[in-house]
Amino acid sequence: MAHPKYPHLMEPITLANTVFRNRIFASPTGPQFLNPEQLPTPETIAYYERKALGGAASVCIGDSVVDSVRGRVNWNHIPLDKRSSKAVLCCLTDALSRHGAIASTELQHAGMYARDSYRLGSRIYGPVECECNGLPVLAMTEEIIEETIQAFANAAAFAKQCGFGMVTIHGGHGWLITQFLSPYINKRKDRWGGSTENRCRFAVAVCDAVRKACGPDFPIEMRISGSECFDGGYDIAEGVKIAKQLDGHLDLIHVSAGQYTGAYAIQDMFTVTHPSMFGSEGHNVRFAAEIKKHVSTPVATVGGISDPDFMEEVIASGKADVVEAARGLICDPDLPNKVRSGREGEVRKCMRCFTCFSGFMNTNLPRCAINPVIGRELEFSVQPLSADKKRVLVAGGGIGGMTAAITAADRGHEVILCEKSDRLGGVLLCERDVPFKERLGDYIAQTVRGVEKRGIRVLLGTPATPELAKELGPDAIIAALGSRPIVPRIPGIDGENAAGAEDIYKDPSRAGGRAVIIGAGLVGAELGIYLAMLGKEVEIIELADKLNVGSNKLHGIAIDQELRRLGINLRFNTRAVRITPSGLVCESGGETFELGADSVIYAAGREPRRAEADALRYAAREFYQIGDCLVPGDVYEANRLAFNAAMDIGKRLWP
Repeated sequence: MAHPKYPHLMEPITLANTVFRNRIFASPTGPQFLNPEQLPTPETIAYYERKALGGAASVCIGDSVVDSVRGRVNWNHIPLDKRSSKAVLCCLTDALSRHGAIASTELQHAGMYARDSYRLGSRIYGPVECECNGLPVLAMTEEIIEETIQAFANAAAFAKQCGFGMVTIHGGHGWLITQFLSPYINKRKDRWGGSTENRCRFAVAVCDAVRKACGPDFPIEMRISGSECFDGGYDIAEGVKIAKQLDGHLDLIHVSAGQYTGAYAIQDMFTVTHPSMFGSEGHNVRFAAEIKKHVSTPVATVGGISDPDFMEEVIASGKADVVEAARGLICDPDLPNKVRSGREGEVRKCMRCFTCFSGFMNTNLPRCAINPVIGRELEFSVQPLSADKKRVLVAGGGIGGMTAAITAADRGHEVILCEKSDRLGGVLLCERDVPFKERLGDYIAQTVRGVEKRGIRVLLGTPATPELAKELGPDAIIAALGSRPIVPRIPGIDGENAAGAEDIYKDPSRAGGRAVIIGAGLVGAELGIYLAMLGKEVEIIELADKLNVGSNKLHGIAIDQELRRLGINLRFNTRAVRITPSGLVCESGGETFELGADSVIYAAGREPRRAEADALRYAAREFYQIGDCLVPGDVYEANRLAFNAAMDIGKRLWP
């Protein structure tokens, strides 16, 4: 029985005579592990299976290409036009369906973005002749259009043979179908271009061909962009017209937003399609809500949604019939089951920090800042090796320390957590009231509750010392002692108008009306955004020649967009010389000048508390040093190291 708080979200929905157990669908995410033949590995299967086990009604496998010769953009696309894929895909669909989820796969054709096809020797085809990313694109002939429509149908039929219970046709974000739909791109003069009806002809023909190949009882979903969201692209009014053309030809219209085209590439469009922490929850729901007013086909919405209360409101208010989540179910694959069983307070809500996306771009491995098991589902799908019960002392009550304590307690160890301040949460507590860090504040509070729920012994106002360790007698120590801010060695740094970023986060009124920030790293840039949101005039200086926000490239894009939107001036290649009562004297390009300011804020990085950690190194048989006291990092690194250390304590590697 559904939890009474979420009756609409937990209500089943029937599409093409297939019953879906609730209204939460796992939207397509690309496979993270593929073998050299581009087929799923056991790790891939476990990654998707975990979402099915967590209660999602449908789990969609992203990036499945319908035409390996003409339609590939990347190497990591599953081929649906190769019979050799069948055995592995059958294993994948069985792993999903046995847990009650409907397995779906995303049918994709890159069209003019098919650079991997070009690399493999094929020509690139799109609706019109053009140049894309420096590569020549030929206009599809009538024959190639018909072959491509059939390729979609064949891929869908093959997917059905492999056990998929639905297909999701990718008609948004700039791929081939969008290229036909878009008046910005599609300038054809024949029956495939021009009017809305003509531009939609290809999409409609694909749906009809899939229906013919798979039968009336096989659900068909298509993702479209409700609006292209750039000057020259179509708006929601045209999006409604497109949806009306599709109405009746498919079973679910999946409404997203945005289009990667030409100058409107990833730097400008990524955070439209994938909302960042600087946007509101469900920013793109408005497009689905408008389209739903005009069609009889059920409508799904998507885009950075992970709050169950918001999901319920979307369905209950009639804005959409289905809520799709990608990052939300990476962050917490158990979200549907927690909602259904009345444990919504335990849902880990996505912070929209882009650790997942940037991690994949950097390493091709799945990551999540607050879910350390992501990508390791296969490892934890069986009972982990047993651990001898130990007494564990965790030194430091920040995110890393709390995660280590919770994980160790869940492994059956006796855990003592000591924190020198009067509360748990660590340095990140100073950011909990920042509007775009709301989810971080929620996560800190939720983690504190996790410590309390497990009955972990907490010693507040208690520094971790060798003497304390001797008194408590732990078998293992996890040092999560954090770091301290680096104070620049410049004259005036001890003046009344100088302050560290942490101090300003705690009390932004200290910044006055005009602030200059030393350091354009992650802390300095985000603090500048926060102060500008409060109406303060902000300028940031940086010794390097660009922003330095770490390896999370996509969050860096979001930060850059906010800095530009708020009119924050950045001065690169600029050195802080001295702080005066009236501001900051700087030097750049051989010239010295002063920036007037009420306050000068330093965000020059952090240094690990290694000496404090070293003092504990031999105070127990096992010792682990994690988080900022090892190397200053982010929430992802803190959680990853904490989880791994706690899992290693007392592990028996042999009988």
